[in-house]
Amino acid sequence: MASCTKDDRGHWRIRFYCNEGKRRTIRLGKVSKSLATSVVGYVQKLNAAKCSNTAPDPAVAIWTAELSPVLRKRLATAGLIQLQAEELEPEVAEAAAITLATWLDQYLHDRPDLKESTIRKLNSARTHLVKFFGAERTLESITIGDADGFRAYLHRAGQSENTIRRYCGIAKQFFRAALRRKLIAENVFADQVAAVRGNPDKFHFVSREDAAKILRACPDIQWRMIFALARYGGLRCPSEVLHLQWEDISWQERRILVHSPKTQHHDGKGSRLIPLFPELAEILDEGYSAAFETLQAADDGSSAAIVTGPVITRYRRATQNLRTTFLKIIKRAGLTPWPKLIQNLRSTRETELAEEFPLQAVTQWLGNSELIAARHYLQVTSEHFRKAAEPKVAPKLAPQTREHARTDARVKKNTSKNASVFAGVRDVSSECDVLEWAMRDSNRGQKHCSFESPEKLAPKLAPFSADPVLQTLVDVWEDLPAEVRQQIMELVQHSATTR
Repeated sequence: MASCTKDDRGHWRIRFYCNEGKRRTIRLGKVSKSLATSVVGYVQKLNAAKCSNTAPDPAVAIWTAELSPVLRKRLATAGLIQLQAEELEPEVAEAAAITLATWLDQYLHDRPDLKESTIRKLNSARTHLVKFFGAERTLESITIGDADGFRAYLHRAGQSENTIRRYCGIAKQFFRAALRRKLIAENVFADQVAAVRGNPDKFHFVSREDAAKILRACPDIQWRMIFALARYGGLRCPSEVLHLQWEDISWQERRILVHSPKTQHHDGKGSRLIPLFPELAEILDEGYSAAFETLQAADDGSSAAIVTGPVITRYRRATQNLRTTFLKIIKRAGLTPWPKLIQNLRSTRETELAEEFPLQAVTQWLGNSELIAARHYLQVTSEHFRKAAEPKVAPKLAPQTREHARTDARVKKNTSKNASVFAGVRDVSSECDVLEWAMRDSNRGQKHCSFESPEKLAPKLAPFSADPVLQTLVDVWEDLPAEVRQQIMELVQHSATTR
């Protein structure tokens, strides 16, 4: 809804909320009330058409075409209409005529600070944008509804939800830069969801048993080190693995300095220290020995042989496709390939470490935040369910049988008044069992001694060993508290004397 108000100077102004939820103001100046009221009605219709991404009514279009240039510019500033090229200033007209492909190429050219891997991602999004909108489509002509159509196009193309979010996030980045340069009036991708979310369905825990099989199936020490650095070191592969140098490994302090190209543009995130884990140290020691032997064989004896340089020498390009070879290794190990082959190695290690060390230490070693770890790396495994369902203390007695339940029912009527005596009895199937034994024993005239050892008490109770209820009490007699045993003995003696 739009509202029309008059200030103290007699100037009318119209206020409304646009499709982005922001309040816009159109100043009319000193005009009559009837004119201001009629403009409010047309503004409401233009705003409704803008919000629904539809064309306004023909009558509204005729009205806007007949307005004065000043009022048309004010409506255009509020985002309700678009001015014709002849109505714009020369520089504004030039900006409105810029095409999508021209702007995307210009943006990529003006970003020399971006890494090669980032440029590849942006170019991939550029390809999809140009394919959907067309290279000659002007930036100003793309609407919010077109942005929704781009998202639907990615869905129809079979892209995953996270990939769609990444492309929409990059498109939002392109159009935000155009908005900052005043090439467009609004960022039509501003409302698109772009945050990448974790997908538990693609989690896979690579157990130590499977890891051992994969290590045995690796063709050489280079691949064993690649796998160990990702699985037991938690390094990002291939970027952090390929950047690791032998000089970064401190064998005496048992630490490794990891360089992270992915996070180096963040302050203090260019490198991190991780422990030289025992599982990792064994593989790296094997690799160092192999490198040392190779260096000694090539050395002419003029200098001491010192192993330096990259740990992984076989693959040196960040774009190297390690997945294809790793897939063959997994199949050679007799295992079934899992989703996200290499990322799940790092996820497995973070899950493993989180069970043994504080999470703040684990995230510092792995180079991510606790939020990212919980969303994208930490897994709930079948072992967690097994441990949670495992009984902590085994029950001492078997479940009560039907025969005992029938006996309890017969005796319960006569024992309700003595129930408080047995309130502290532990590990006995029911209070009735104890009283039944006490009544039977008193009827037979047996004399009991309080607090006798089981060795002395057993012969006296031998005549009643065939009674399962009595046998149960004998088995748990030592576990009963002293006051409970005293109460039982007093009850038995009292029952014997009263009879």
